[in-house]
Amino acid sequence: MESVPNANTTALASALSKAMASIHQRGWCDGTGGNFSCVLTQEPMRLLMAPSGVDKGCVEARELIQVDGGGRVIAGDGKASAETALHLEIVTTCGAGAVLHTHSQAGTLLSDWALPAGAGQAWLELRDLEMLKGLEGITTHACAVQVPVLANNQDLQALSAAARPLLSGAPHGVLIAGHGLYAWGRNLGTAMRHLEILEFLLEQRWRRLLLEAITRPVAP
Repeated sequence: MESVPNANTTALASALSKAMASIHQRGWCDGTGGNFSCVLTQEPMRLLMAPSGVDKGCVEARELIQVDGGGRVIAGDGKASAETALHLEIVTTCGAGAVLHTHSQAGTLLSDWALPAGAGQAWLELRDLEMLKGLEGITTHACAVQVPVLANNQDLQALSAAARPLLSGAPHGVLIAGHGLYAWGRNLGTAMRHLEILEFLLEQRWRRLLLEAITRPVAP
């Protein structure tokens, strides 16, 4: 099918391709991991996305697909990720212009650590670091944010429904246990900034846990 007419489609496709390559180079979406989207149009809903099952570090702009509000591919070759449903939920609930999903070591490790066994959701606190000010709406390091953590679920409609009431209060990101981080922003540039900030904060969190463990006095 033909692409949705949009004067910015070519530029946005190029920007998304470059963003994915950068994310891949940082080790946040190894193998075929991760999925990434930008909003082309709101009415009708059209997402520009990487196809599923490919190395996101080498997807060229012309290889991106377009997906409608029902998660169906309407332009380009390839299959839409099953996780498109959560992208659409974040776009709809948060008014996001881009959604970036990574499988970093820190995000995967901490999301699993933060969720008690058998629990459906939890929160991971990130606090008192200057880098928090990179998140839109935060103006001081002297604060804390609570990142929602949801149990993983292969039923993406159910996972999206579980995420829905938590998204509007989330700090531009949500974790899926043992899976990774979804970060978003009002456009691709803002989403990239939020992703980088949250990944930095997650890295700090697990390193601090490790540091506390190895420096804790041994009981006599």
